[in-house]
Amino acid sequence: MITVITSRSFAAEFSYKFATGQDPSHPVNVRAGEALNRIREASGGRLDIKMFPANQLGSDTDLLSQVRSGGVEFFNLATSILNTLVPAAGLVNIGFAFKDYADVWNAVDGPLGQYIAAQIAKVGLVSVVPLWNNGFRQITSSTRDIIAPADLAGFKIRVPPAPILTSLFQALGASPTPINFNELYSSLQTKIVEGQENPLAIIATTKLYEVQKSISMTSHVWDGYQILGNRRAWERLPADLKEIVQRELAQSGQQERQDIVKLSETLRQDLTSKGMVFHDVDRAKFQDMLKTTSYYKDWKAKFGDEAWKVLESTAGSLT
Repeated sequence: MITVITSRSFAAEFSYKFATGQDPSHPVNVRAGEALNRIREASGGRLDIKMFPANQLGSDTDLLSQVRSGGVEFFNLATSILNTLVPAAGLVNIGFAFKDYADVWNAVDGPLGQYIAAQIAKVGLVSVVPLWNNGFRQITSSTRDIIAPADLAGFKIRVPPAPILTSLFQALGASPTPINFNELYSSLQTKIVEGQENPLAIIATTKLYEVQKSISMTSHVWDGYQILGNRRAWERLPADLKEIVQRELAQSGQQERQDIVKLSETLRQDLTSKGMVFHDVDRAKFQDMLKTTSYYKDWKAKFGDEAWKVLESTAGSLT
């Protein structure tokens, strides 16, 4: 439960909005809510940031426009969708680039994260703190079990409006359909698509187990959450308030990272109890198939040699 602390004595000097696309029960909102309370308290009520979860203020693509224009001051967005505006953000979403969380944190807390933050700054936005954890993405289905790469042939799968994920599933032989997150459940319920791919925490909090029957543990892509700030709104804050915001959001970010790791372990049992069947797959077979396509070469060409070199400095050779 998110508690709102208010000051009756003084009106806030700065009243900002923090928008997210996730369900209120998702760790990203729980931890962000705690951070916003601490920010309000530590600033003596000078900075009041109100949270608007679950796409209350619009779809992810709408909110990306709003944070650029200043309609909202902060927005938590998956890197796979931020990629549509800041191509470099998608570097972390290259298929099978990271084998585990040690690989991920080494990359995003180091040169790769710094490179992406610099590119975000070029579009009038601020990368407020290091990436939060969306988790490794897994495939769910209502029609077939995805165990080997061949099982994806012609599979109608929902993907976010993110070219990097669309191209991955095209390369693997599936039929991906980009659909905004707020339309995900209904598109599965009405059988517009057979399946989708998301981290376990998203699958659980959005109750996709009601409309999907199996989960394949492909861990095909790691996805991060980038907390974006509108640059003009960020620059209006005095240095002491900026420091408070970064300190508290960074603390909550570290906690949220571990929440997702722990959740991924416990949710397997929870989702199984709700009727979902889990399949452990050989990830190497999927990556081997991917390497027979032009997927890695195409994305290297799109990102450019400099960006690809930064990625491979932590992920190892991909092409």
